[in-house]
Amino acid sequence: MSVELRKQIGREEFDYQALLSALSGYASPRDRITILLRSEVIVRVKKGLYVFGKDYRQEPYCRELLANLIHGPSFVSLDYALGYHGLIPERVETVTSVTSGRARRFQTPAGLFTYRPSPCLSMGAELASHGHTGYLIALPERALADRIRDDRKGEGRTQMEIERYLFENLRMDMNEVRSLNANLLEELGSVLRSRKVRLCAALVRNLKRKNDRTKSMGKKTQTG
Repeated sequence: MSVELRKQIGREEFDYQALLSALSGYASPRDRITILLRSEVIVRVKKGLYVFGKDYRQEPYCRELLANLIHGPSFVSLDYALGYHGLIPERVETVTSVTSGRARRFQTPAGLFTYRPSPCLSMGAELASHGHTGYLIALPERALADRIRDDRKGEGRTQMEIERYLFENLRMDMNEVRSLNANLLEELGSVLRSRKVRLCAALVRNLKRKNDRTKSMGKKTQTG
């Protein structure tokens, strides 16, 4: 049964309707699902969402896609997306997302998934590919904007505090910060209604200008 099921379902992540369709040839598909769960051919991530068990997977399942499917509308952002883009040095195990709904937390066989509320989901995300499907994940600027906005510790009233937050708290690399799109950060600061994000945009611009001046002075020194 597991071999036939794998032929019917071509991906590692699937929902209840796909499972019922694959088992439509059986007299009692729901009884078959119970058998598949007990024998760990499939694993229920949450009600209506499944992955194949570890002995039946053809490839690792996509946790980012599962995050989109577990609770929506949402997309992956915050610490997980910062780690995904290489903006912070830590490896982040919890898949963090933003959502238009309230904060949620799901402990599942596929790991921990958390969701933070956001006033806007229409800006700053991209569709990343995974096999024959894709998932939504924040661009680097959006992931950082969500992280700054979500931090309620009170830091970030000045550019100096934002700079300290990026380089000391988050331990971001200077070159990575300078490579960020300041205009996008400015727009995100407006739609997310966050003064701290707008300050971050101004900081990125200042860091770029300082770097450009340093490079220009270096060239003048070499030619002089």
